Amino acid sequence: MIRQAVKSSNIKSVGYEDNILEVEFKSGQIYRGKIPPEKFDELMGSESIGSYFYTNIKGKFPMTRIV
Repeated sequence: MIRQAVKSSNIKSVGYEDNILEVEFKSGQIYRGKIPPEKFDELMGSESIGSYFYTNIKGKFPMTRIV
């Protein structure tokens, strides 16, 4: 999956394909999980990607650490 760099103090890049979100943290960890397209649009359009991720995705959708 191709990820794009984002402006965030904690998140390095984000990718989305076939309803699968992939998040790379600056720590090097990568998580992947299924989310609806509207959640991805809201994430990318949010003022703070990190805050949106922690408030609206983490703990609400299953995410699996892949690295």
